[in-house]
Amino acid sequence: MDIFHSLSKRILFFSLLLLHLLYAARADFNIATIPFNKGYYPLFGDNNVVRSSDDKSVNLVLNQYTGSGFKSSDLYNHGFFSAKIKLPSDYTAGIVVAFYTSNGDIFEKTHDELDFEFLGNIRGKRWRFQTNVYGNGSTSRGREERYYLWFDPSREFHRYSILWTSNNIIFYIDDVPIREIVRSDAMGGDFPSKPMSLYATIWDASNWATSGGKYKVNYKYAPFVAKFTDLALDGCAIDPIQDVLSTSCSKKDDQLESANYATITPKQRSAMKKFRQKYMYYSYCYDIIRYPIAPPECVIDPVERHQFKDTGRLNFGARRHRHDKIKVQVSSMRTYEDQQDED
Repeated sequence: MDIFHSLSKRILFFSLLLLHLLYAARADFNIATIPFNKGYYPLFGDNNVVRSSDDKSVNLVLNQYTGSGFKSSDLYNHGFFSAKIKLPSDYTAGIVVAFYTSNGDIFEKTHDELDFEFLGNIRGKRWRFQTNVYGNGSTSRGREERYYLWFDPSREFHRYSILWTSNNIIFYIDDVPIREIVRSDAMGGDFPSKPMSLYATIWDASNWATSGGKYKVNYKYAPFVAKFTDLALDGCAIDPIQDVLSTSCSKKDDQLESANYATITPKQRSAMKKFRQKYMYYSYCYDIIRYPIAPPECVIDPVERHQFKDTGRLNFGARRHRHDKIKVQVSSMRTYEDQQDED
């Protein structure tokens, strides 16, 4: 009993330490929000796009008839895209809630895209999500990373943000950076470069979203509601009819790159490293079966590399060896990972 008590205290200590690092890195971003009708319009499932009376919030609903979504009114040549989101609760297997930028409706074969995708949840399990980056239609060179959330995203609102400049891309959760891609010449067109719109959607992805399609959407729990509020768009709006190479956005680009969310502070970088070490369970950079030579933007950390299999998936055997003193926690994580390893 004493050993178990000591082990539990250590697990609690390390969990609290990680949360402290994550929240200590938070920055007070200066974000101006806008009402829905000033920057967005319903994309599909109009009756399932439910706006608040003050037009500052919007709910996206999925039922047995349709999902729903909204889209920004303009395309943006770089920008900061952000919203506070509360995901559906209870049993949400097979459901995908996405918050992303894209220009696929204009550049069908050479589109760019930056994604947050939340992959549904089985009651009692941790929520999983992925980020992805496509440039110039490089769907065969998707840059997926998958993670667990350190909180229940259905209990309260959390802010999710995407920064896209000509030099870098940063994904944020609650002002904590979780991923950064720095542009390099070697990436070429794989770095998104054409104007994009912002999208938010909820839809039935039973064939793949949760454990590779093992768990489907159960409409007994419908309607499923994803809530969005404090919507923010900060970028240079572009007329799609104009030349996409226009230099008219240079001033706005400079403003974006000088904003406090465009630079990761040492504390934030430490928090990002802790997040990725603890919660990332797939990285394309370590998937040598898919990419025998890592894509040029990947920075390979030998210690981190040891944690992943050749498939890019987390190697729990290596993690167990490194953390011998918390075998109980790792064992439970292994059981959970086995259940999720089909996707």
